Amino acid sequence: MSDKTYLELPFFDEAHRTLERDLDTWCEASLHVDHGDTDAACRALVRQLGEAGWLRYCVPAAHGGALPALDSRALCLLRETLARHDGLADFAFAMQGLGSGAITLAGSEALRERYLPRVARGEAIAAFALSEPEAGSDVAAMQCSARLSEDGSHYVLDGAKTWISNGGIADFYCVFARTGEAPGARGISAFVVDAGTPGLEIAERIEVMAPHPLATLRFDGCRVPVANRLGEAGQGFKVAMMTLDIFRASVAAAALGFGRAALDEALARAASRPMFGGVLGDLQLTQAALGEMATAVDAAALLTYRAAWLRDVAQRRTTREAAMAKMVATENAQQVIDRAVQMFGGAGVKVGSRVEGLYREIRALRIYEGATEVQKLIIARETMAPRG
Repeated sequence: MSDKTYLELPFFDEAHRTLERDLDTWCEASLHVDHGDTDAACRALVRQLGEAGWLRYCVPAAHGGALPALDSRALCLLRETLARHDGLADFAFAMQGLGSGAITLAGSEALRERYLPRVARGEAIAAFALSEPEAGSDVAAMQCSARLSEDGSHYVLDGAKTWISNGGIADFYCVFARTGEAPGARGISAFVVDAGTPGLEIAERIEVMAPHPLATLRFDGCRVPVANRLGEAGQGFKVAMMTLDIFRASVAAAALGFGRAALDEALARAASRPMFGGVLGDLQLTQAALGEMATAVDAAALLTYRAAWLRDVAQRRTTREAAMAKMVATENAQQVIDRAVQMFGGAGVKVGSRVEGLYREIRALRIYEGATEVQKLIIARETMAPRG
């Protein structure tokens, strides 16, 4: 049983505590993931999470959601709890939020009504298409273009997107492309592109160490109605950053879930593994490791839920705080999981063991939605900026 005392912190309302308890109970009873076919597992998880009502936290109440607006603390608690139980379940949930977040933030009422209720019910799989082969961390360097058609009714997209989660199984993509209103970040716009749109193809499926649906998309004369643009022309970078500001803290929460799971495994191992006439936990080296692991988890939790609370309650822009949470939580979880693997010895690197799976799961979180190195740059930039 994981330590739940963090729920007593003043960051949470009673509704948040109830939400965590209810989801944890549901996961214990109902979450049984078959990892044999990743695509099929993700499709099934989206349906299951939708039917159970958990995906309603990914969209606002006006369009089928559980709460009036996206609640960062709820998203974080949901991701932490799902990640603690199963990484693919966390992924399926997270991508429904990230993949549709730009529609929630900047979509017209017609677009919100067309897509968000289906996201909440688990009937449509969402994806967020930002990264490119030569523009990952440096989003402003993107080359994928969108030009207005001669009659002004459509945008025509050309180029590629890569490392796109849910690529190949998504029903729609929120795509960011250069429309040229200004140089750099100020000349990017955002669009909703349905998976079956002519001119959009899956160029490559990408296999990674912790399997989930991932692909490179290619756009070749892909015509998208002007009505599918999210926000004003040239505002796509702002929409992307607003979306990431909300969901970056939830990446920290997922890492926190992985870290808690590893700490639970390590505590159980320390208490049960015979060693030198006692158990592993009798050794001072083991106790020192467990002390450091527990502290690393708690430090990550404080930063994660501070960022979420500041957004929800203080109504503050949390670019700096979310970056701190994402950096510390993912790096700390990597260290905690590595130490758990070490405590298990040879059993820790056996394929299929819980800690071996966590070791593969955590590695990607230090990269996606902004690598640790990028988070350091964001934190420094925000810290150096005038305040007041």
